[in-house]
Amino acid sequence: MASSDARTPTWINYWGWGSGDMLGAGAQAVITGWLAYFFITFCGLSPVEAGLILGLPRLLEAITCPLIGYISDNLRHTWIGRKIGRRKVFLIATIPLLPAFALIFVSGQTFTYYLVTFIFFEFVYTMFLIPWETLAAEMTKKYEEKAKFAGARMMVAQSSAILASYLPTLIINNFGGKDSPNTFLIMAAIFGVLFSLVVTLVVFLSWERPYTEDEKLIQPEPMDWNKAAMIPVNMFRDLFSTLKIKAFRQHLSLYLGGYISQDIFNTAFPLFVATVMMGATLVISQLMTTMYVAQLISVMVAVNVVIRTGPVVAYRIAISFFGAALALYLAFYLTKPAGFAEGLSALGGNLLGGGASPFLLFWLFVPIILAGLGRGTLNFVPWSVYNYLPDVDEAVTGQRREGIFAGVMTLTRKVAQSGAIVLTTSLIGLGGFVAADKAHPGAVIVQTPQAVLVLVLVMVGGPALVMLAGLAASWSFRLNARTHAVLVHEVERLRAGETEAETPESKKIVEDLTGWRFERLWGRG
Repeated sequence: MASSDARTPTWINYWGWGSGDMLGAGAQAVITGWLAYFFITFCGLSPVEAGLILGLPRLLEAITCPLIGYISDNLRHTWIGRKIGRRKVFLIATIPLLPAFALIFVSGQTFTYYLVTFIFFEFVYTMFLIPWETLAAEMTKKYEEKAKFAGARMMVAQSSAILASYLPTLIINNFGGKDSPNTFLIMAAIFGVLFSLVVTLVVFLSWERPYTEDEKLIQPEPMDWNKAAMIPVNMFRDLFSTLKIKAFRQHLSLYLGGYISQDIFNTAFPLFVATVMMGATLVISQLMTTMYVAQLISVMVAVNVVIRTGPVVAYRIAISFFGAALALYLAFYLTKPAGFAEGLSALGGNLLGGGASPFLLFWLFVPIILAGLGRGTLNFVPWSVYNYLPDVDEAVTGQRREGIFAGVMTLTRKVAQSGAIVLTTSLIGLGGFVAADKAHPGAVIVQTPQAVLVLVLVMVGGPALVMLAGLAASWSFRLNARTHAVLVHEVERLRAGETEAETPESKKIVEDLTGWRFERLWGRG
């Protein structure tokens, strides 16, 4: 499957590779959007227990994420790498295991059961995610083509999130069980099958970086157990070496600012709707569907904005939209709009059935649409930038290390996500939020005013603080289409043996992106 010929991606390759985010983002949309709500409302677990289940597996991936990235990078000149593909061997292994996703949503089980099944799925998920993320950077070096890969990925991601949010509504409407845990089991089973299908598509419609003529002469390496024993040492050496790249450090700040704010919001929002807005599963599903539709529209716009102006402008606009949504939800809590609960009750929980007043429509849909418009771009910007970071790294090291960068990004994301979810659920639990009784899953629990206040402060204040940190980092970020073109040109000159920059301006650009003096580039530092 490893190709020896340079290839030009077409629309089927953009969408074939991008379909992988049905798993990449779809699983996370279900997990961050529904799992804490499912555990607390239908399984009788406390907010703290739910947070530990969602958080602990991510900490274990401090080892698995960079390990998979490192191993996949180093399989290139092995028999498996030549015959199957150093990335694709991992993708193929996950195909029969992904339907296990449904096991997490079996109600009435113990804390240990949910923890073990979630750890297993997260490991399988990581086996797919890290090798898959490297492929777009390997399939092309062109800025515009990489942007198209990122755009296709994000559109699939937002479409899968729409599906994750709307499936409960569809299942309830067709199978009944308005407040039944079986709604989530059916949803997870459907997604498990879809996950296997899209990974199969990725395997057939993508390729790895072609072998150069010099690489073709390299004989496949036999197994060296001494080298294998040094994998952990080399892995963490390479892991921390990525942080020496200035653009990557800045990128991580933007990435975490956009994604952690959404982790906090996703965890708290279903509980906010259930307690402050007095809505049940059907209302939550329809509001989240609206948000994800807005995110899809936002991604479509962001693709063009990023190509024309660079990622920073789009990132700042996105923060302003999401921030406005948070301010409106805070205003809703503080003002407690008269007649809202009665109007929502009159709709029977179905927001899309018509008959709502303009007043009700404003509070139901304006904040969630604003949130979606901001969140879609916050999702797109970091992954559009990621595809260019191996080029910056190559200028410094003279190597292509897509796998280790994907591993570091996923590791950082998961550890930060773990901390965000555990902290969010812990604060909500400490505030006095009460879970449903295991004997009466789905029953409405009246929360104390203190518990509701803490929930609102976490949902509004947490994302706002994290986004402000990302906004501060954006002021010094300089990677865009123009600077990337200069960087790639200088990398080609370095590869040809040049030791000086072509112009003082190009030297300044490359040094600003890498954080290294030009004379120390290409492995000389």
